[in-house]
Amino acid sequence: MHATTPRPGIRIERYDTIVIGAGQAGLAVGYHLARRDADFLILDGASRLGESWRQRWDSLRVFTSARFTGLPGMPFPAPASHFPDKDELADYLERYAQRFDLPVRTATRVSSLSREGGRYLLDAGDVRYEARNVVVATGPFHVPSIPPWSRGLSPAIRQLHSSAYRNPFALPEGPVLVVGMGNAGARIALEVSRFRPTILAGPKTGNLGRTLLGRDIHWWLWPVVTRLTLDTPIGRLLRRRLARDPLVGVSEGDLARAGIERRGRVTEVRDGLPVADGVPVDVRTIIWCTGFTPDFSWIRVPLPLDGPMPRTRRGVVPESPGLYFVGLRFLHTLASAFIAGVGADAAHVAAQILHAEGR
Repeated sequence: MHATTPRPGIRIERYDTIVIGAGQAGLAVGYHLARRDADFLILDGASRLGESWRQRWDSLRVFTSARFTGLPGMPFPAPASHFPDKDELADYLERYAQRFDLPVRTATRVSSLSREGGRYLLDAGDVRYEARNVVVATGPFHVPSIPPWSRGLSPAIRQLHSSAYRNPFALPEGPVLVVGMGNAGARIALEVSRFRPTILAGPKTGNLGRTLLGRDIHWWLWPVVTRLTLDTPIGRLLRRRLARDPLVGVSEGDLARAGIERRGRVTEVRDGLPVADGVPVDVRTIIWCTGFTPDFSWIRVPLPLDGPMPRTRRGVVPESPGLYFVGLRFLHTLASAFIAGVGADAAHVAAQILHAEGR
C-alpha cells in the first residue's frame, strides 16, 4: 500500500484489490486472496463485523444448519444439526476475520465507484481508495421494498419493514398484518401470532421440511444446488423460474395451527385500510416482509443489468475489466447465495484476480 496527500483533508490509498463488504461473501474472497499473499483491503460501512446480522429480528435463526453455514477453511463451530441464531453467525464472522488475519476496515462506507486511467476510484469520506481490481460483495439487500401506495394507509396504522422488526413486544396492541409469504414473513407471522391476532398475506410459495428420511433437507439438496450452474440449460431455466425461494421448515399447516389467517396479495388501499383478496383488512400494524430493491447506482462504470441485478460471467464483469461481484443470488449456482455456497464463487473470483495480476 502507498499513500499520498494530494490536497488537504483527502488521503489516497492504493491497493491491488479492494473488496467492498465484509459479510460472508467479502470475507470468503478475502480468505482466498490472503492465502496467496495478495495486496488487498476489505471495506465495510458498519462499525463492527456481522452488524447486518445483529440488526435483524431478535429470534432469527439461519435457515441452514451448521453443516451448511461455514466459510472456506473454518467450519461453523457447532454440532452439524444446530441452526445458528443471528448473533452466533455474527460472532462467527468476527472470529473468521481474526483467525485468518484479514485486513478489514470497518466504519468505511463507499459512496461511489468510478474509473480513471486504468484504476478504480472509491470515494469514502476523507479517504479515496484506488485499486486495479474491485470486488463488490455488498449482496442484493439494499433498499427496503415497500409498495408506493402504502402512503395512502391510515396514519393510525403503524408500518415497518421486516428489517426494522425486532420482536412482538415493540408492536402496538391489536391485529397485525404481515405482508410477504417468504421465509421471513412466515417466521415473523408465527412469532407475532403468539401475542397478537395475525394475518399473513401473500401467494403460496411451496415449502420444504427441515428433514427428509432422517437427514437434513440440505444434505439431499446440496449436490443438486451446487451442480445446476448457469452453464447448464436446466440451471438457466431454474434461475428464470425460481423467482422466490420455498419456505423451509414452515408449512401452511403450521400457520393454520398457529391461528394465522391467510390472505392472498395486498393490492391497494381503500378508506385508509389495506385490501387483500378484494376485502379491506382492519389492522393496527403492518409488517412489510416484501424484500429489498437492489441499488447499484453508486457504481459509475459500465455495468450491464439483468433486471435489477448485474449481469456477470460467474462474477466477472467483462464490460469493466477488474470489476467483480460475489454474494448475489444464483451468481453461478443455486447455492451462490448460501453461506456455505459462496466460497466456490469467492474462490473463482479470487483466482481470476490473481491470474490477471500474473500470479
